[in-house]
Amino acid sequence: MEPSSPAPHPSPVAPAPRAPSAPFSTVIRTASHAQHTEAENSSFMSDLLGGRLGVTAYRRYTEQLWFVYRALEDATGVLAGDPVAGPFLRPELARTPELERDLAHLGGPSWRTGLRPLPATAAYAARITECARTWPAGYVAHHYTRYLGDLSGGQLIRGTAEKTWGFARKGDGVRFYVFEDIANPAAFKRSYRALLDALPVDEVEKQRVVEECRRAFRLNSAVFEALGEEFPLSA
Repeated sequence: MEPSSPAPHPSPVAPAPRAPSAPFSTVIRTASHAQHTEAENSSFMSDLLGGRLGVTAYRRYTEQLWFVYRALEDATGVLAGDPVAGPFLRPELARTPELERDLAHLGGPSWRTGLRPLPATAAYAARITECARTWPAGYVAHHYTRYLGDLSGGQLIRGTAEKTWGFARKGDGVRFYVFEDIANPAAFKRSYRALLDALPVDEVEKQRVVEECRRAFRLNSAVFEALGEEFPLSA
């Protein structure tokens, strides 16, 4: 009786190809969508965009932005050479000088007199400063939520302000929303997202950045909530 032939070895099974991971700019936008929506839909912002609040409320909001952007932009000198945060620090984004022009228009030359941040604003600015000092990747989360928002939804606020309170188009009172040195905002946002996609940190750190982005939106929502309490609509 002939010996039976040995059973053939099974062919190795090629591993299934891994699905390409989403770009980090997509991950961070998707992961923070709920917090972003909550901020956008706050009663204060809804009333402001609906033209239901007076110019005093708009001025108060602009004052709070000044504290936030001073925290963001006071850090640029320290972070300019940082490999993580440094590439995001583009001079054409600077908003503090434009905010000061708007506030001088809204409040006159003595607009700084007695100006204090709301407690929620102070907490927001303090967190930005802390990240700038100790965690550059966390600072990037705050930078992203602010400046890309200004280039996008911020333009709705500009249009409302011009229509509701009679500011000149792209003039004093709304200069914060006018990026004169960015000729093509869509192209600029694409280049910014490419920087996010190339963020030189590992996956664990990226998840921390996502969480800080969510925190940034929550801090912003707290400012809106405080402003809503200060400027409630009459029943």
